[in-house]
Amino acid sequence: MVRRTSFADLAAGIRRLNLDLGQLQLALAAAEHGSFRRAADSLSITQSTLSRSIQLLEYSIGIIIFERSRAGVTATPAGLDFLRTARSILQQMDGLVARAKLTDRGECGRFVIGFSTSLTAGHLRATLLEYCSRFPQVRLGIVERSRPRLATALRNGMVDFYVAAGDSFDISSASTPLWSERVFAALPHDHLLALQNGISWTDLRNQIVLMSQHDWGRDLEALLNAKFIISTEGPRIEHRDVSRAEIQNLVSMGLGITLVLESDVGANCSGLVYRELRDSVGPSRIGFSAVWRDDNENPALVNFLKLLAERYPSSSLA
Repeated sequence: MVRRTSFADLAAGIRRLNLDLGQLQLALAAAEHGSFRRAADSLSITQSTLSRSIQLLEYSIGIIIFERSRAGVTATPAGLDFLRTARSILQQMDGLVARAKLTDRGECGRFVIGFSTSLTAGHLRATLLEYCSRFPQVRLGIVERSRPRLATALRNGMVDFYVAAGDSFDISSASTPLWSERVFAALPHDHLLALQNGISWTDLRNQIVLMSQHDWGRDLEALLNAKFIISTEGPRIEHRDVSRAEIQNLVSMGLGITLVLESDVGANCSGLVYRELRDSVGPSRIGFSAVWRDDNENPALVNFLKLLAERYPSSSLA
């Protein structure tokens, strides 16, 4: 004979039992319709099948869920508590399955991207904005590091993907060129070079070029040194213990000039003008590449790579 018991006993029983979720769904349907017959009709099963399933459920958990009568069924006090818990379990299971499907498609979960350029504007900012728009349920982590530290973070699985200047990377990682950015000189508004529409690298002779010692990439400094490698007369590079943004403030004070990428042009710093740097073949540019690990199975990475292939079809991602 089925005994009546408290909800405390029920909770302990649920922890012990491997309940059939289908039985929970049938019990909820019976409670919703107030009748085994009407619940069975709505589910396109026989009344005997539904009744037998609920009887087995009651036997398994050791409580009476429904009081039966000719008018239909009514939940007992313990049954009412059980049905509330059952509804919560099924809702959580539905959410769990839905989230798992989203994660499997790369539409949920977490994706960490590293960079060593600017997020103020430009390609990277636009790409991240589009990715967030397409996959709003993905938790996006963003870290700024030097290129060597990004490579280490990628090897250790701390980032899924990073964007950095150049095209030479660790042989254990996959990479492809993406975009390139023009190089500009940031000048005080009253500087003599500000009168020109564009300037050449030789115009920088005898200039004081301010660089942040915290600059993640040092790619601009490497490019500057390369342009004057065979020259005995080049600019004087001064490193300052401030951020890249503060370097531009120092330039606006007339303490020197600096080099910036296209994505930094127009940063919120008054008193500056920007002039494109050119060499013998046209505007000077620095290329950026995408870097990731081929063995990274994060579905969110797959979707990000697909987005990059759409935005930059000439890359090897396409």
